[in-house]
Amino acid sequence: MYDVLIIGGGVTGSAIARELSRYDLKTALFEKGEDVCSGTSKANSGIAHAGFDAAPGSWKAKMNIRGSRMLEELSRKLDFPYKRNGSLVLCFDGKDRPHLEKLLEQGRKNGVEGLEILEKKELLALEPSLSDTVVCALHAPTGGIVCPFKLNIALAENAAVNGVEFHLKEGVLTVEKADFPEHAEGYRVVTEKGSYETRTVVNAAGLYGDAFHNQVSGEKLHITPRKGEYCLMDKKVGRLVSHTIFQMPTAMGKGVLVTPTVHGNLMVGPTAMDISDKEGVDTTADGLNEVLKKAALSVKSLPKGVTITSFAGLRAHEDGDDFILGEVKDAPGFFDAVGIESPGLTSAPAIGEWMAERVVEKLRMTQKVEEKRDFQETRKDIPCIASMDPAEAAELIAENPAYGTVICRCEKVTEGEIIDAIRRPLGARSLDGIKRRTRAGMGRCQAGFCSTKVMEILARELGIPLEEVTKAGGDSRMLTGGER
Repeated sequence: MYDVLIIGGGVTGSAIARELSRYDLKTALFEKGEDVCSGTSKANSGIAHAGFDAAPGSWKAKMNIRGSRMLEELSRKLDFPYKRNGSLVLCFDGKDRPHLEKLLEQGRKNGVEGLEILEKKELLALEPSLSDTVVCALHAPTGGIVCPFKLNIALAENAAVNGVEFHLKEGVLTVEKADFPEHAEGYRVVTEKGSYETRTVVNAAGLYGDAFHNQVSGEKLHITPRKGEYCLMDKKVGRLVSHTIFQMPTAMGKGVLVTPTVHGNLMVGPTAMDISDKEGVDTTADGLNEVLKKAALSVKSLPKGVTITSFAGLRAHEDGDDFILGEVKDAPGFFDAVGIESPGLTSAPAIGEWMAERVVEKLRMTQKVEEKRDFQETRKDIPCIASMDPAEAAELIAENPAYGTVICRCEKVTEGEIIDAIRRPLGARSLDGIKRRTRAGMGRCQAGFCSTKVMEILARELGIPLEEVTKAGGDSRMLTGGER
């Protein structure tokens, strides 16, 4: 019997798991993918939103503001890349200035610090590459950028070290209310591999959150997949802008942005299209052309021909247009973290904190729950030779020569880093798992040169034939055929 069973290993589920791992509870997380961060959390803008565009009093506003304030300290404790670079919302027509002023007032009501409207002269002095048609902009100095993979993985690793069980490649099929004579009410959770009993359930299933909610509640929810397509550009244009550049938001979202990434690239996107397929992450020529065309409205010198990859992500848009958080009224012990779209990445640490408190309150009604005395609050990431002080790198290489063998020449990722990514808690089991942890394959050639070497290391470390190495788990094997 588990105390808590979490559905979903994205950034929200992992943040909740990490906060629950502070307590002496039997907690498990179930994820259908072969790795954490294998759904929406891996394909987004990587923006730490300041919190000015959410409606005052909404869950989005509350969690955005709290999450934004938590991220910097959390990045130090869990060792993931984060930078407070500030954001700008551009206004191209004086007639739209009242909308910008409304965002300013709304942000101040939400508690965003340092908001101000910059006029054209000071704006272009701050960001010379902006379009000459810009009139003014809302400046939010507390906006930031973060590595979405590293954040998600750091939360999950820390939760695992503190005792949370992670059941990867084990998707949940059904959740049903159940009575257990020795433990009163609870839930029976059936997965692809077995059946589990738990006192409480936390539903952080992303695009499928409505399905699990609707299995236990008469008050139905509906989530629409909202697809966004992106272009990632080469590092040689990564300094074209220093702030995250937004356009005026619409009902479909915050519009097409232009932003530096924490790793030195430039990213533009996303589109916003409601679709029916919850696995529909294909990119289209029309979508990518739209992204580049709209981004060029913000940045006049946006270069062509420097896109190194494109991708699409899906946002879990709930019909009520807000996060749904808390215990379900007609399903005691079942907690929703549903409809977590933008600013979900920024809000995740706050959602984790808030949800863990609610779940613990519920469990304390029938049992004793204490905080752990040996909770490990910090975690160190994989060493990054490329960004390390030369003397420090030389010392590490002397201890372990594998850190001196470069495998990914674009990002200068070494064999030692790849081995570390495989051997650490919740270690990588695929090329994508290695890529998200070390950036091997994320550079200019997009794994064109390093894939075979990474595959050999994975096969050797995991003790599997080379033919069983996958790109992203499941049937995505890299090799086929062979001798017959």
